[in-house]
Amino acid sequence: MEREVRVRFAPSPTGPLHIGGVRTALYNYLLARKTGGKMILRIEDTDQNRFVPGAEDYIRESLEWCGIELDESPWKGGPYAPYRQSERKPMYMQYAQQLIDAGHAYYAFDTAEELEEMRERLKAAKVATPQYNAITRMTMKNSLTLPEDEVKQKLESGEPYVIRLKVPRKEEIRLKDMIRGWVMVHSSSIDDKVLMKSDGMPTYHLANIVDDHLMEITHVIRGEEWLPSAPLHVLLYRYLGWEDTMPEFAHLPLLLKPDGNGKLSKRDGDKLGFPVFPLRWTDPNTGEVSSGYRESGYLPEAFVNFLAFLGWNPGTSQEIFSMEELANEFTVERIGKSGTRFDIQKARWFNEQYLRAKPDSELAGYLMKALEEHNLTTTPEKAEKIAGLMKERVSFPQDFWQEAKYFFVAPEEYSEKVASKKWNSQSVAVFEDFKNELPSLQDFNASTVKELLISILERHGMKIGQVMQALRLAVTGAEAGPDLMEIIEVIGREETIQRIEAAISKLSNYASA
Repeated sequence: MEREVRVRFAPSPTGPLHIGGVRTALYNYLLARKTGGKMILRIEDTDQNRFVPGAEDYIRESLEWCGIELDESPWKGGPYAPYRQSERKPMYMQYAQQLIDAGHAYYAFDTAEELEEMRERLKAAKVATPQYNAITRMTMKNSLTLPEDEVKQKLESGEPYVIRLKVPRKEEIRLKDMIRGWVMVHSSSIDDKVLMKSDGMPTYHLANIVDDHLMEITHVIRGEEWLPSAPLHVLLYRYLGWEDTMPEFAHLPLLLKPDGNGKLSKRDGDKLGFPVFPLRWTDPNTGEVSSGYRESGYLPEAFVNFLAFLGWNPGTSQEIFSMEELANEFTVERIGKSGTRFDIQKARWFNEQYLRAKPDSELAGYLMKALEEHNLTTTPEKAEKIAGLMKERVSFPQDFWQEAKYFFVAPEEYSEKVASKKWNSQSVAVFEDFKNELPSLQDFNASTVKELLISILERHGMKIGQVMQALRLAVTGAEAGPDLMEIIEVIGREETIQRIEAAISKLSNYASA
């Protein structure tokens, strides 16, 4: 009988969640939903020195914003609670003791000074990577080198110690990765990792394996940076007798800088002007504020769609996917092996597509909110009409105000480039007739306004292309925008007349030139 798929996302509350972490959570979530399995969140807070206040709440809020729903977590609970490693502390020692009793781990009493002396000694001997391993352990102060009664005495007296894994000296460790295929590592390249620290807390390696086993995790999808630790984890599963139920592993490729040269960092985002965190983060120690995708105007569904494609592809030309569609199409096998360059322009493109797909009534809400902030009002109908005109020209919700404020505020400045090229006495003569005859229109709309303008132009012996940019300048102050006749319809007859009169007055020097 096949086991239920159970995946987990296991962040540490040491600061804001990097978008690489969000992508890891997303891929886990998609696999769970694809297979009808469970998505678990576990907080790995065994390193209390690196704990940052507010980080756990930030992780929770980030995943909620993205629409990543958790089946079990510290906040929701579940059959394998608790879901914070610090609250699971009492259970880890029994497994460390099991490894010691089986001869797969040992007590080490070395002081920090003694460890440093060992490293310096190995450096002097030209050892490339000084480490505590199958060779050096026999020169150190541990339960493999000390008499049994001395070890017992040290333990009973409360002398500080750590528990280390006894890695075999000559063994080839094999691991089948779902993305990379077979990975083989020789045990001589692995050091005797600490499993239990002197404060009684487990390290990531032991706690991670114990918790994944006890929580019946079937698939571990995590970042490429954990690949070097995977052989060590294989040994732990074997030594604890859990090799038959060991989860399948998939190590995700790195998110690379836009130039492809190295891992994407916060510094890259700061330098190039884009966020690397899902939400804004304020460092509780320094007060430094880091930007977030949510506050920058990215829609969560666009952000998720963009993230899904950073390393995975569906094998078709389709790019726009809802979360449900992503889950239906997702397979780990279609995740690439190599790192993916980060492209903020693609993120922006996704946002534009999602904005344009929204109904005008919903887009109008963004504009109405901005108007409130500027102490302006309009009707929902007018806001909806403007949103419909502007949605092809915006990338973010806040752009509706930036791009459309001329609908509510008459221009005070005009583009000198357009004025110097297009504003002249002939166009002014047309505009004088145009504003004078606008009141006579029985039915004021884009079509009738255009018909009137064309009839006036025919009288002057001119074509519409000769005056349109100058008329746009007079009405909006902008060089470009949506259909000008539609704009005039929305602005209204009286406001259009006033704006043309103001432009004729303010730009008179160009007309006489």
